Amino acid sequence: MAVPDVDGRDIPDGRIDVHTHAIAPQLDAPAPGRWPTVERTGPDSARIMLGGSLYRQVDERCWSAGRRIADMDADGVAVQLVSPIPVTLSHDKLVEPAAALCRLQNKFLADLCGQAPGRLRALGAVPLQDVETAVAELRRCVVDMGFAGVEIGTVVGTTELADPVLDPFFDEAAALGAFVLVHPVDQTLDPRAIGLGLGFGLGMPSETAIAGAGLVSRPPRRPGVTVCLAHGGGALPQILPRLDKGASRDRPGEPLPTERARELWPDYPFVVGETPAGAVLDDVGPDLAVAVGRTNALAALARVSSAPRP
Repeated sequence: MAVPDVDGRDIPDGRIDVHTHAIAPQLDAPAPGRWPTVERTGPDSARIMLGGSLYRQVDERCWSAGRRIADMDADGVAVQLVSPIPVTLSHDKLVEPAAALCRLQNKFLADLCGQAPGRLRALGAVPLQDVETAVAELRRCVVDMGFAGVEIGTVVGTTELADPVLDPFFDEAAALGAFVLVHPVDQTLDPRAIGLGLGFGLGMPSETAIAGAGLVSRPPRRPGVTVCLAHGGGALPQILPRLDKGASRDRPGEPLPTERARELWPDYPFVVGETPAGAVLDDVGPDLAVAVGRTNALAALARVSSAPRP
């Protein structure tokens, strides 16, 4: 039986997937330099290029609403939140071309989700290296185009997500009721992990853990913002007890990271191949260990959409 979502649309029975990516089959560079582009190679195939070199081969599942819906039906997925492929976020690039790339991606996402409005919801791209421009694009995504929120990287150049300079962006996200998916970008991982050939297995979860640890180890400044950490929070759930110990020693009397972690959401409850994180997350509470189950995903979407939108 379908139930109404927070915008009054019906959500059919099934799972809600908050972490899935899409990209247009043709995407030009917004400026000279090492930018992500997409070249179509066939009716149902394309390749993502980075600075003229092959980055990844992709197929129509990245841009075809019909193919995506068919796969969702086969997997029992009711709704997807569709976000950019992370390499395109470009938080370390010049602001103006990065903003142009965001607008191109957001137009594509709006068109894609518009083909299946009851099944696909968009998470847009913002040029977070310039907070004022990012806030403007966030508002355009949520208010003008009806997106559920945006996707951002784990670090903005050399600026951590916990840095106060980004507070206006997170404050606006909270005010708009926007869902903020935090996803690592493989181009900004620790060179040590890359050098060991461990970018995917170690670099990605550790990068998410560092960003998440920063968010839960600083004094609370951003009430009401909904931040979802990709890949089950990376390595953050496993290091929370040690973060607590460090916080107790270095910042006695302040809320512990485990308590602050209740403010965060993951895209799924544990890392594939590991023991389910319940043993670690029992002390954190159910909010951190959810977001892919239907009931909890609905709760997350309801939470981010509770704010009035102009």
